[in-house]
Amino acid sequence: MIIMQTASVAVQQPAADATMIERSKILTQPGVFGVFTMFKLRPEWNKLPATERMDSAAEVVKLIEKHKDNVLVDLYLTRGLETNSDFFFRINAYDLAKAQTFMREFRSTTIGKNADIFDTLVGVTKPLNYITKDKSPELNTGLSSATYIGDAPRYVIVIPVKKSAEWWNLSFEQRLKEMESHTVPTLPYLVNVKRKLYHSTGLDDIDFITYFETNDLIAFNNLVISLASVPENKYHVRWGNPTTLGTILSPENVIKALSE
Repeated sequence: MIIMQTASVAVQQPAADATMIERSKILTQPGVFGVFTMFKLRPEWNKLPATERMDSAAEVVKLIEKHKDNVLVDLYLTRGLETNSDFFFRINAYDLAKAQTFMREFRSTTIGKNADIFDTLVGVTKPLNYITKDKSPELNTGLSSATYIGDAPRYVIVIPVKKSAEWWNLSFEQRLKEMESHTVPTLPYLVNVKRKLYHSTGLDDIDFITYFETNDLIAFNNLVISLASVPENKYHVRWGNPTTLGTILSPENVIKALSE
């Protein structure tokens, strides 16, 4: 798990107003719900006429446009890289019910009717718990000052994480010490690996959804090896299983790729 930076405000869900959701804001604010849904296409999809499959791209784009004031929709291609899925959604929303409505309506589209859900993960963004200005000022400065400078990310990785009961029964001071040792080896990779954390305890069967974007998969591999080598890793009862790897494309291009 990697500590993710969000705005340092009280844990409070931002008010959703009637304006279009701003990507730069919703992806940095606490109190935002994230829904990840992985889909596997049925064999019937390939039996549809090619024109109908291609037209489904416009259908999905139209649906995203319809809901743009309520949810931020990202769609990723996993076909060719994963066995259990062909594509997946990441929906960010201030109101979880809005994300549910979007996914329900997606299931009524042509491609939605021809796909089965492999997995769904639900979480919410929160301010930093441990590496804060007050509790760990030097590491907080390292996190805050780091900027992604690599090429535009082409790959996305989603890793669900569950902690053991032993972890939650440590004192806060003990957990802070573990998270400080966790954070140190991540700092060199902040320039070429983007990361975001969703908290899932009580909302799902996991504790965290870790989301990464990168154009350097070797750097990401080295990052994960570094994280596997810190003592905090002993408190994981689930890491991945599955880990989902995909490519970053526009929603329209994801559907078109699946229609070929």
